[in-house]
Amino acid sequence: MKDYIEERAIGIANYIIDNNATVRQTAKAYGVSKSTVHKDVTERLMQVNPALATEARKVLDLNKSERHIRGGLATKEKYLHQQNSMA
Repeated sequence: MKDYIEERAIGIANYIIDNNATVRQTAKAYGVSKSTVHKDVTERLMQVNPALATEARKVLDLNKSERHIRGGLATKEKYLHQQNSMA
């Protein structure tokens, strides 16, 4: 594996852990796709630093388990703003 890919995978994992970031937030911060972030954390990082990969995976799993809540809150906000602009 190329050195810059390994470094990116480690950087992505550290970013996720430090900021409790989602895949989308991380992808935007690094200027890569969500698929790349996911592949870096789940596959590439396991070869380079399994302990770091496990920590990053814990954060991603937590975010995944909470995403339905965030989606509901976003929808609620959307309709509150629409209601306030009509009044």
